[in-house]
Amino acid sequence: MSQILDGQMVSKEIRERVKEEVARLEIKPKLAVILVGDDDASQIYVRNKVKTCNSVGIIAEDYLLPSDTIEKELLDLIEKLNKDKSVNGILVQMPLPKHINENTVVNTILPIKDVDGLNLVNQGKLLNRNPALVPATPKGIITLLKRYFVEIEGKKVVVIGRSKLVGMPLALLFINANATVTICHSYTENLKEITKQADILVSAVGKANFISGDMIKKDAVVVDVGINRQMGNIVGDVNFKEAMEVARLVTPVPKGVGPMTIASLLENVLEAYDLQKRDIQ
Repeated sequence: MSQILDGQMVSKEIRERVKEEVARLEIKPKLAVILVGDDDASQIYVRNKVKTCNSVGIIAEDYLLPSDTIEKELLDLIEKLNKDKSVNGILVQMPLPKHINENTVVNTILPIKDVDGLNLVNQGKLLNRNPALVPATPKGIITLLKRYFVEIEGKKVVVIGRSKLVGMPLALLFINANATVTICHSYTENLKEITKQADILVSAVGKANFISGDMIKKDAVVVDVGINRQMGNIVGDVNFKEAMEVARLVTPVPKGVGPMTIASLLENVLEAYDLQKRDIQ
């Protein structure tokens, strides 16, 4: 019988551990969260991140900038936060307005404060199997699988989606754990034939019910990264009901990958704090 990969439960365990670690610190870690524009979903994400940080004792400050903010103003703010030794982590909420170059922005953040793990330095470290700060969603997925004792080494993994925030870094984490990884995308032919071979199937395409039951190998582990609105409800990329009839383990949407992303962000803030403390010493 299929079992749910309960990200909400595991994230709660992580939050409690982070809270205990922060409580022992004389100087509390601080995260700066920057939002440019008034995108409703982004505003919700920022509020949740700030609220969750505060709940575990991490100081979180939000910087809300208007949508017509020019790139130089944003870069100047990041440089100011880079120099502020009281700030341990900097996170710029994506997406940014089209007139601002996302690559320029993330690479302006000091690698040691890049809690999103998107800076080229941190991506290079991940590629060279020497990760420091890893993107929160991929990190959370690996943590969740390990918590449920999912064997990764030697397994066939299929990741659908090749974004630098989820698909690519997640594929590297799986490769570093000695899995055999296939990355699929919008140009992939015969997708069903590929997904049916996966011991671990991850979908991060942002299309509701994109993965049907007949695309899933029997007793596979299915990780759904998608967050899609459908008739007033939040659904994933995976047809959850059909997946539960075929797979061994499935992440629900919501309460699956989402909570793990926030929990991993907290871990990254604490990791950045420790890295900077060691660097100072």
